[in-house]
Amino acid sequence: MKRRAFVSGTAATLAAPMIKAQTLPTGTIRIVVGFPPGGGTDALARVVAQKLQVMWNTAIVIENKAGAAGVIAADYVAKQPSDGTTLLMAHINSHALAPSLQPKLGYVVERDFVPICLVGVTPNLLICNEAQPAKTVKDLVALCKANPGKISFASAGGGSAQHLALEMFKLRAGIDALHIPYRGSGPALTDLIGGQVNYCFETMTSATPHVKSGKAIAMAQTRVKRAKGHPTVPTMDEQGFPGFDATTWYGLVGPGKLPAAMARRMNEDVNKVLAMSDVQEKLEQYGAEDGGGSAKRFADFIHSEQQKWAKVIKDAKVSVDA
Repeated sequence: MKRRAFVSGTAATLAAPMIKAQTLPTGTIRIVVGFPPGGGTDALARVVAQKLQVMWNTAIVIENKAGAAGVIAADYVAKQPSDGTTLLMAHINSHALAPSLQPKLGYVVERDFVPICLVGVTPNLLICNEAQPAKTVKDLVALCKANPGKISFASAGGGSAQHLALEMFKLRAGIDALHIPYRGSGPALTDLIGGQVNYCFETMTSATPHVKSGKAIAMAQTRVKRAKGHPTVPTMDEQGFPGFDATTWYGLVGPGKLPAAMARRMNEDVNKVLAMSDVQEKLEQYGAEDGGGSAKRFADFIHSEQQKWAKVIKDAKVSVDA
């Protein structure tokens, strides 16, 4: 009896590290990003991946699958094996906006994805290049009213968070403006800085480096409180648009049948990464705040965002082709 108990106990002891190891994938891990390099989603994915790669002692690569405002990447990940080797840096576009904008969406968010952890929520920045005559929200409204349908606004794609921020602005200001969709924030910003388009609502994550360098001018931010990274940029709320709240957010998710133990382990480790001082500094630079917490917190947040934007999309009669 004693020998049997000893053998059993020894087996359990040896198995413990193996069970823990099995809560992480084996082999190279891909984090799929639905936008080109240079945008906010890509930037934050790389910050998190760099730390997790060291923590997990395995290669983590970023794979950019741009198009359809992040939906192509989400659809791809939803169909991958649930072994943890393929994850998605989920985005407001793919997980909160697309379900209302695209009735023939190839995935169901609640069924086909397992939330792991919210990485961050950012305001959008209303920005322009140096050549634009209107550099305040009040002057921009006047400019658009004087030139209906002629003042151009770039976005990261039709149906993107940036596009919907513009539609909200058009409704609230009573203006008409020209929407020009791009395949991601990177090319949109390139053309904004180059003068091919006049203005855009852009994620603080991707716009900040250009604002800091002086290539783009920040006119407003779109959360009701000022972000720590841009304390001098007034909110839309402060400039005559009470309650104007149009954010962009990012979070890590896996395919729908990702094992619960693996999702828990990943959540714990992503929270550890987000708590690192150098990571917090980078997130603050990009304006990404309020990340971390449980997987349930992230799931509840996704649900509330879906409800919020479904109403906006309906009230504003927004379509992907708008």
